[in-house]
Amino acid sequence: MKELGKISHKPVASDQVSIIEIDDNAAGQRIDNFLLRICKGVPKSHIYRILRSGEVRVNKGRIDAQYRLVLGDRVRVPPIRVASSAEPAVPYAPAAQFTTLYEDDCLLVLDKPAGVAVHGGSGVAFGVIEQMRAARPQAKFLELVHRLDRETSGILMLAKKRAALVNLHEQIRANQMDKRYFACVHGVWEPGWGHRRAVREPLHKYLAADGERRVRVQPDGQPSHTVFNLVERWPESGYALLEAELKTGRTHQIRVHLAHLGLPIAGDVKYGDFALNKALVRAHARPSLKRMFLHAHRLKLTHPVTGAPLQFDAPLPAECRRFLEQLTLLQQGDNEAHPERPTHGS
Repeated sequence: MKELGKISHKPVASDQVSIIEIDDNAAGQRIDNFLLRICKGVPKSHIYRILRSGEVRVNKGRIDAQYRLVLGDRVRVPPIRVASSAEPAVPYAPAAQFTTLYEDDCLLVLDKPAGVAVHGGSGVAFGVIEQMRAARPQAKFLELVHRLDRETSGILMLAKKRAALVNLHEQIRANQMDKRYFACVHGVWEPGWGHRRAVREPLHKYLAADGERRVRVQPDGQPSHTVFNLVERWPESGYALLEAELKTGRTHQIRVHLAHLGLPIAGDVKYGDFALNKALVRAHARPSLKRMFLHAHRLKLTHPVTGAPLQFDAPLPAECRRFLEQLTLLQQGDNEAHPERPTHGS
């Protein structure tokens, strides 16, 4: 951003009038959110007061809080005094590098490992976004396009320009992205389902007694739609590998829909089978799994600037591949011990 008048490398609240010229890192953002970002430590009530009073002007005209900034707009910000103690200390986030699947001027696509939060909060000091910003201090703009649960691995997309972020969010709202996950579940895949099972159960978010955020199927919940495709089965041990297609993007959607079907994800400590998970982490357990088996493996979308079709793929992590190999070996061993039993697919 180029600031006219009071020169600064980064626009911030000042005790003088500032005229800020909007570049593509702020274009498309609402004026209230823009002011909250550049006026660190200033109460929201004060931001909305100067908007209502007309002290903030865009191209010399009055605007309301819902106005979206346009490339080249000139924003007048009145004098705002910020106490030095108003901005809380930000926890130090160590710089980190994650496997990069794709990068250009607009997008950065990572392969997130399991056990790493995408952002700080709720007892987590920092996540992927804070670590990536620390690793790229020269980046003018870097924001999450979507989220993954901490325990979920796989494709995570970041935007490097605000215009790209706005376009990608529009694609998500219009259900124009094809998101696919692999999940290994335990339970009975009903014969009547064939190889494809759609679930449209509404989901409701609530707080459990311990204050933890949870989700459940509830008639008055948000409309939710997941399609599950059967990839492989290990009938003797009761496991199945599924591909989940997200048609909506609700919190914990795949996990809760699968638990509702009686097919909890292996290693899911929130919605899974407690006894099964405990057995999977025991010493010398076979099969053995010390994480939740949910992996965002494929994402198809349209490039936010060029309009070209894009597809990203993230291979299954080693611990998930090892778990599937153990299931196959156990299945083969059981078939050899009981040759009279029909094998899967016979």
